[in-house]
Amino acid sequence: MMRKALTATAAVVAGGLVLAGCTSGGDGDNGGEGGGGDNTVHILVLKHALTGPMDDMDWVSQIEEMADVEIVWEEVSADWDQKKSTMLAAGDIPDLVVGVNAITGSDLVTFNGLFEDLSDDMDALPNVQGMFDAVPQTEAMATQTDGAVFSLPSYRRFWPETATRQYINQQWLDNLGLAMPTTWDELFDVLKAFKDEDANGNGDPSDEIPMDWSPTGTGGFGFFQPSVLLGSLGLPITGGGGAGYFVEDGQVGNFFTDERYRDVVEFLHDCYAEGLISQEVMTQDYSAYQSVGRGNGDDASVGFTWGWTASDRFGAQLAPQYTATAPMLAPGGDAADAVWTYDTYSLNYGPNSITMSAQTDVRDAALRVIDAFYDQTISVQVLWGDVGPNVTEAGENSYEVLPPADETSDPSTWKWTTTLADNGPMWIRDDIDVVLPTDLQEAVDEAAPLAPAIANVDPVADVFPAEFFSLSAEDSSTISLNDTNFLSIAMQNWATWVTEGGAEAGWDDHVAQLEAAGLPQNVEIYQGYYDDYVASLG
Repeated sequence: MMRKALTATAAVVAGGLVLAGCTSGGDGDNGGEGGGGDNTVHILVLKHALTGPMDDMDWVSQIEEMADVEIVWEEVSADWDQKKSTMLAAGDIPDLVVGVNAITGSDLVTFNGLFEDLSDDMDALPNVQGMFDAVPQTEAMATQTDGAVFSLPSYRRFWPETATRQYINQQWLDNLGLAMPTTWDELFDVLKAFKDEDANGNGDPSDEIPMDWSPTGTGGFGFFQPSVLLGSLGLPITGGGGAGYFVEDGQVGNFFTDERYRDVVEFLHDCYAEGLISQEVMTQDYSAYQSVGRGNGDDASVGFTWGWTASDRFGAQLAPQYTATAPMLAPGGDAADAVWTYDTYSLNYGPNSITMSAQTDVRDAALRVIDAFYDQTISVQVLWGDVGPNVTEAGENSYEVLPPADETSDPSTWKWTTTLADNGPMWIRDDIDVVLPTDLQEAVDEAAPLAPAIANVDPVADVFPAEFFSLSAEDSSTISLNDTNFLSIAMQNWATWVTEGGAEAGWDDHVAQLEAAGLPQNVEIYQGYYDDYVASLG
């Protein structure tokens, strides 16, 4: 799960590109290498860089048998945005495209006509219809304002309410005789001690990194980043923050123009100026962030950070050194007002997980493949891996996820190497029993210190539910353009202000620039969609 932190697009940028040749769905009787005919379905799949070949997954052959098809895969793990833009501009769409948000909502409305409307095909998609009936949110996600269904979501069920947990090295605290910090001021003092006093006890007082976080990008914030400090000021965020949109007491806002965001940035600059934050924090990639967090043998390198679980962030050897913590309160803050990033929707629902070409000439076969993805046991395998090495069937509606067959791998990494995991189309039923992998249980246990802050978040009045907005073509275009314009300013200021300072002096000009770039227009548009969403809840 942890790599979902980078979002579906960012998560696949790190790997290599494996192409079987993009084959248009409109050429089914000349299907290219790997077969042809009415039962050959060409699927482009957007995979994580860690994920192995599709033909190595036994559940793929099960789908072929269940749907009576042969699948020819085009496997993409990098440079997807560039390849996609060429593909869409040419109208050269394979029969199916698989991968969470591989085809985005904006793509669906911008390239209207390239994708099949499935709203009239539910008789051929009983598993999908069953998901819509059992989890109405999935139907809301899939349905356009005019009733069309161009792409289908996934539903994972078991993920916790937040992706981001906060960790501090308890062994370092003990080595230096320090108490657990509970406020920003106390945290600053602890980080200063980590820097100056050889906290890891290896005799080198210069190899400790007091604070570190996962890479931010040009599109805003994600998981495992200090945007969660906004919760110390009572500002509720979703999905780690994204492009800054939030809902507070039913009102849509954007934290890039909220003074509470400025307060967080100023605190981080104070830390950076004292050498308490990794000097690589603005330039490192996700692999470097993970590698540094895993230290060197028994010597940890990072004192305070954020991650999915301790074992994922620090590795099995160092994880016992770390303790999950409650939110650190801002000066004058009250724990009764603290909140935390609320990620249930982004963790358990995968938008636009499978999409059909409107030009396919193997329509019936493609529909059978789509429905097979949403079969109960196939869905479990898409998420966690093949029955046998990865999962056992303990009964008709009962499964157990097994430990990694590779003993050097953790459960999170193992899942991504052996199956599509969170990037696949699936429906994990609410009425099945699953013995979960240890990383999910670890994530639940280590979120316990955050529970009071999460409980302070109203799931309707304080959560920005972007996953359930079906934007019109005009609104999608407007929001996309405005987002690009204001984020180019906001994220550059973020990097500059943390590393060089100047947030307070430059704040008014910053706000004026973002407003001129169209941010208020986007907030107004999103308020309308949010109000409609709330009204739909009854």
